[in-house]
Amino acid sequence: MKADIKQDELLLDVRGLKKHFPVQSGALRRVTGTVKAVDGLTFTVRKGETMGLVGESGCGKTTAGRTIMRLMPPTGGEIRFNDQSKGWLNLETLGRKEMMPIRPNMQIIFQDPFSSLNPRMTVERIVGEPLVINKTVPKDEIQDRVAMLLRRVGLRAEYMSRYPHAFSGGQRQRLGIARALALNPQMIICDEPVSALDVSIQAQVLNLLEDLQAERNLAYIFIAHDLSVVEHISDRVAVMYVGKLAEQAATEELYYHPKHPYTEALMAAVPKPNPHRRERPIPLPGEVANPANPPSGCYFHPRCRYCKDICKQETPELREVSPGHTVACHLAEELNLRGVMG
Repeated sequence: MKADIKQDELLLDVRGLKKHFPVQSGALRRVTGTVKAVDGLTFTVRKGETMGLVGESGCGKTTAGRTIMRLMPPTGGEIRFNDQSKGWLNLETLGRKEMMPIRPNMQIIFQDPFSSLNPRMTVERIVGEPLVINKTVPKDEIQDRVAMLLRRVGLRAEYMSRYPHAFSGGQRQRLGIARALALNPQMIICDEPVSALDVSIQAQVLNLLEDLQAERNLAYIFIAHDLSVVEHISDRVAVMYVGKLAEQAATEELYYHPKHPYTEALMAAVPKPNPHRRERPIPLPGEVANPANPPSGCYFHPRCRYCKDICKQETPELREVSPGHTVACHLAEELNLRGVMG
């Protein structure tokens, strides 16, 4: 942990997080390999800030989020959470019963608003279920609390008797947000919360998330593919590649002064609003490395146009190259990479 960050400012401290899945084959289902979905992830989240988590499909973003939530047991590493009532806790050491009182402070908004809501439950039951399970509100007050939550996310209280099929995608995502807010959490993991929505509805949901953050001092881990959305909402951004953290910095620093070749390629793909500033994307040859059989050295080296022998032989360590800017690249100090504006 950095000396310039006070302990009481942090909400989450993830160190060397790993989540590996065994590969089984044959009639006897013997373990013949391991998929390293998350392989040594390290980052922090401060109270009231938004940490963006980006990368290609399959890089481990969603798995990382679910492992931090302890929806999946971690294979290794530490997940330290600053609970508002219990203080700092090592979540990876807690059992199911021990996690129960912690879960209200860590909630998640799922990616697909069409499959994350039970079609056989009314809105009142969907949003009120966390209150019932955790017994935080008397039964005779649950309906009033659900009505308040619906109004807060821009829906009418009369909708409580309806079922999910009666709502549009944007409205369903608002229901997911209301459910996540029900227990007044400290942190919400937003797993691509706007990727399935139209652009106009995306803006509404993003504005809602920002308003709620300012109102409740919420911390977000915002997982997304759309780099423009991440730039808009995030205070800091972490870039993942094949389960590892490639680069992490404040949003403006990362977007305009990337230090990792993979980040440079991502920034070159961001659409430019000015038609007179069209730039060629940076081609990445080959395919994303196989997490079950990653290459030696830097996982990105088979696709990197700056690759040298050291990149093929030695795994780069995540190190700080400037205040608050960490990168896992042997050549970070040598390269002059192009940012989002070229």
